[in-house]
Amino acid sequence: MHTFALPATAWITISALACYIWVMSKAGRARTKYAVVAPSMEGPPEFMAAQRVQANMVEQMVIFFPALWLCALTMGDRAAAVGGALWIIGRVMYALAYYRDPSKRGPGFMISSFASIGLILASAAGLIMH
Repeated sequence: MHTFALPATAWITISALACYIWVMSKAGRARTKYAVVAPSMEGPPEFMAAQRVQANMVEQMVIFFPALWLCALTMGDRAAAVGGALWIIGRVMYALAYYRDPSKRGPGFMISSFASIGLILASAAGLIMH
């Protein structure tokens, strides 16, 4: 049996994926509720908000996952997990705000964006130090 050296980062990864499943299921339920037939992306504002939250999360995950794991490998499990937890908190804040009022999404977006930037900078610092 392998001993995994980055358990906190692995749990953050699972948590981020669970967060994505949550927003993906909200988008799917909105598509059904508002009878928006695929491949259409047009519908009532509630559908479009759910769809946009899901799409934005995918866009952010492309940056987040490599940055998370590079940080874990270069700076350690704890540093990556802290940055990853902040990213998840920001994504949940973003989604909840967007569902209520899209104009209020800014704080969650900023928290998750700064978390990703922090993970990238920490990764670079770790590479430089090594």
